[in-house]
Amino acid sequence: MFSLFRRNPTKKLKKKHSTLLEQAMQAQRRGDIKTYSLLTAEAEDVFAEIKKIHSSER
Repeated sequence: MFSLFRRNPTKKLKKKHSTLLEQAMQAQRRGDIKTYSLLTAEAEDVFAEIKKIHSSER
């Protein structure tokens, strides 16, 4: 019943993940492969954290 008022911990992380992937794509289009790889690695870390939170909720 009170889960309606509970904040979703993954919502913020999903937004950050999406933003990082968008920035990585833009870096790749500019030809900045180093920044692309760094942003992609950070996005993968965020996604792993999302999966960890998701698995602990179940």
